[in-house]
Amino acid sequence: MQMNIFITGASSGLGLAIAHEYAKRYSSQKLNIGLVGRDYERLQLLQDDLHKNWHLKTVKYVLDVRDSSALTQAAHDFMQQFGTPDIVIANAGVSRGTLTELQDDTKAIQAIFDINVMGMVHTFQPFIAAMKQAGQGQLVGVASVAGIRGIPGSGAYSASKAAVISYCESLRAEMQHFNIHVSTIAPGYVRTPMTELNQYKMPFLMHADMFASKFVDAVEVKVRFKIIPWQMSWLAKIMRLIPPHLWDYLMKNAPHKKRADWDWL
Repeated sequence: MQMNIFITGASSGLGLAIAHEYAKRYSSQKLNIGLVGRDYERLQLLQDDLHKNWHLKTVKYVLDVRDSSALTQAAHDFMQQFGTPDIVIANAGVSRGTLTELQDDTKAIQAIFDINVMGMVHTFQPFIAAMKQAGQGQLVGVASVAGIRGIPGSGAYSASKAAVISYCESLRAEMQHFNIHVSTIAPGYVRTPMTELNQYKMPFLMHADMFASKFVDAVEVKVRFKIIPWQMSWLAKIMRLIPPHLWDYLMKNAPHKKRADWDWL
């Protein structure tokens, strides 16, 4: 049995862990993985590891998900080599503290939306026609618990992940006519290079490998929406129920995500 998987943001963090988890679970099958990221050296290390330890067929695409033409070209190349993917995972995402009153942050806010939201659109778009023709497939969007309510100091990130949740919900309704499943996975706090910058307590912090295991479990059963870990799922339910005036009070003195320079701007 052959399985084809296409993963963006594979060079580090969640994407790296997810690629390793699929390799561990499906190495006995004919597994082909498309690896997308901006860091050539890290993608090469991952590709070498998957070849050496799991004997998998992989192809790497060094690109920025903001580049729709590059992603379309990568998608077509992947399908030419392996056929229509069974699973497409739009994992690429970035986070940075932003403040609307600072004009210098406008560029960062735009980049966060372009990568987290439009990057997901660019990832899914070139595969949908082939999946429709095949009459099957699964699109997986990585959101965040931060998309449940607006977090002070993280307006762009919270808004982008809220957009991802709504976008995937809309897409799921559209794709159900074609037997194409759309899953939204919303991580809580996971130990990755992105969360290492957080200068505040992170409840229920998970190791990336543990998250990846639970992520693949959820994808396997074609879950519609899932928050990982389960403790954050309960916290998110409480967050949804808090009335606006109480939320404002609770968030008034909440710590802000660090503002920092990033090479993706």
